[in-house]
Amino acid sequence: MVSHHLQEVAIKSRKALWVSFALLGIVSMSWVARIPEIKDTNNLTNSGFGLVLLASALGSITGAQLSGRFIHSFGSRNVMRFAAVTMSVGICGIALSSHPVFLAFSLFVMGLGYSGTDLCVSVQAVALENIMSKRSMSSFHGMWSLGAFLTTILGGSIANFVSPEVNLISVAVSAAVFFLVVINYLLPSGLDNHDGGADETKAKIPLFGSKVRPLWFLGFGLLGSLIAEGAASDWGALLLRDEMGVGKGINASAYASFALAMIITRFLGDRAMNHFGPRKLVLISGLIGGIGWALSIAIAVPLSDSHPLSALVIINLGFALAGFGIAPMFPAFILAASAIPGIAPSVSSARAFVIGLSGFFIGPSIIGFLAEGTSISVAMAFPILALLVAGFLSRVIK
Repeated sequence: MVSHHLQEVAIKSRKALWVSFALLGIVSMSWVARIPEIKDTNNLTNSGFGLVLLASALGSITGAQLSGRFIHSFGSRNVMRFAAVTMSVGICGIALSSHPVFLAFSLFVMGLGYSGTDLCVSVQAVALENIMSKRSMSSFHGMWSLGAFLTTILGGSIANFVSPEVNLISVAVSAAVFFLVVINYLLPSGLDNHDGGADETKAKIPLFGSKVRPLWFLGFGLLGSLIAEGAASDWGALLLRDEMGVGKGINASAYASFALAMIITRFLGDRAMNHFGPRKLVLISGLIGGIGWALSIAIAVPLSDSHPLSALVIINLGFALAGFGIAPMFPAFILAASAIPGIAPSVSSARAFVIGLSGFFIGPSIIGFLAEGTSISVAMAFPILALLVAGFLSRVIK
């Protein structure tokens, strides 16, 4: 039975967590609509852009690995203060960059802060679900998708009037201030279960072995879904611009459709998980998303020369189906990882998170190298395959 005081704290924390997830989506995806301009400003080819994106992968892996340990020792709120500001600093660096080396450094800083912040809010969400005995992880990630959608629409709508520098720095600074305020209303260290609570848990776990084998498979499931998500965010606008001739601002519509589908699916996701179960839901959504995405690219790209409007509708429908497919995966895999017995939730989540989140940044880099030798549309076969594999890995979810 949850006490009245604890219930009040949980309700207040839930509202703060909704805002935190939205801010995370706003900041981290704020540069997506401006990627074509940023790529051109830094004089990058497709393969060069893919190489630079590896810096964000390195930052995200480093941030997740360090944050898991720090959260276990100091609590998620304390770690999140540093991580959220770090992420905003990285976005400011991306905005100001005119050289690939500085862009790579800024992406590393952004990735470092993003993964730390993401892990903190995920630990908070798991703890809040346990306190309230109610599924809410999917709706929290719906707020992330809502933030990503709004920031993409903003960036695309002002692309012809406002520079990337003003756009990104304004978003980053404003969000950092809001983060520092909202963090104070999240669950305190005594309630976020960062150290595993009363159960015997471990902060250090082996790299391999029977005890951590499920974490590897859950991590690979996350990896596949986040490869696909990273591809949609980093290459969607470039696919529309370079291979379909879609102009500035409108070429951000692919990711906007993707994010909108994720919003709707994730807000319905908690009910869907209760009805179908997370394992079945991830399998079905992965199949529909992967197949629909593949068909839309195969049809829309060659159609764009003769019927550009029809092609634009079809490609946006495909990206929307991809968003539908990916939406339940992150909440399902992270919840499954946090529930593994004998390991502190922050540490088990961090292990799966490190494996999975690297895909969000490494995947787009691989697409860049593939696109250099073929085309962006052909290279998109890689994230589509990753999404299908993630769907099949649903069998490891308990």
